[in-house]
Amino acid sequence: MTMQLTGIHHLTAISAKPRENLAFYTGLLGMRLVKKTVNQDDVSAYHLFYADGKANPGTDLTFFDFAVPPERRGSNSISRTSLRVAGENAIGYFRDRLRKAGGPTGEVTEVDGRLTLTFEDVEGQRLTLVDDGGVGPASPWEKSTVPAEHQIRGLGPIHLDVRDLSRTAMVLQGVMNMRHLRDYAAADSKADVQVFAMGEGGPGAELHVIEQKELPVARQGAGGVHHVAFRTPDETQYHGWTRRLRELGIPNSGEVDRFYFRSLYFREPNGILFEIATDGPGFATDEPMDKLGEKLALPPFLEPRRAAIEAGLKPITW
Repeated sequence: MTMQLTGIHHLTAISAKPRENLAFYTGLLGMRLVKKTVNQDDVSAYHLFYADGKANPGTDLTFFDFAVPPERRGSNSISRTSLRVAGENAIGYFRDRLRKAGGPTGEVTEVDGRLTLTFEDVEGQRLTLVDDGGVGPASPWEKSTVPAEHQIRGLGPIHLDVRDLSRTAMVLQGVMNMRHLRDYAAADSKADVQVFAMGEGGPGAELHVIEQKELPVARQGAGGVHHVAFRTPDETQYHGWTRRLRELGIPNSGEVDRFYFRSLYFREPNGILFEIATDGPGFATDEPMDKLGEKLALPPFLEPRRAAIEAGLKPITW
């Protein structure tokens, strides 16, 4: 059996301003806070998950609440995160909405054959809205601040800047069974962007990688990205990936049970942290679907420490 990753599972970024972060992603972008929990490796920090109305895998943009300095941008990093919307009208709606809010917002531009709009959040997180043509199912959130037809549908292409493209490509293709689809000219670089795809492909299952030898190596921080996770559909393939990494001698975390999904972490050759994550069991495991994100959720192994954990967290309602 040739194992296939099916797309982007989630992307985890870093915020030093969780209250402003919550206001931006739920208030301005209209995403649903589907899980308010803690970083399981550092319970003094929130881990916030924003997604579509049903918290489907492939729609999660998540944030660790770390009180750290801003990111130093550079190579060997995840440089931009795309979010999918359906159609030119949705792109235009968000252009006007973002400009009215006053943050950095670019022009609507066709890139790699798709309409796009670049913008940044309150901490400089680099984001792009991508028109996915409305292909595939959508799960709008009825309480969103954004009309259903314009809501963010999920994650789009994730952009990587690396010093050595050949080494990254070797892992993407030779280890992770991705395929190289095409390349296109970058707006701000002499190098072309290389597009790698998973599963059935499409904007929710692509990595866009560019070689940036001349840039300094990035330093993670607020407004930057921590890691990207890729979807594996079931436990059988998840265990298969664990065996594959072990057999190839690739250092990894071993299997980690995050309660809402199972995880497996490793770094590609330029040092970017990758995760392979299962689609299930999902975020409705410990909360009703209509109540997701309303209270602090803790996995069972942290529940006995709830009082101490809650005492160490600051309220972040806005």
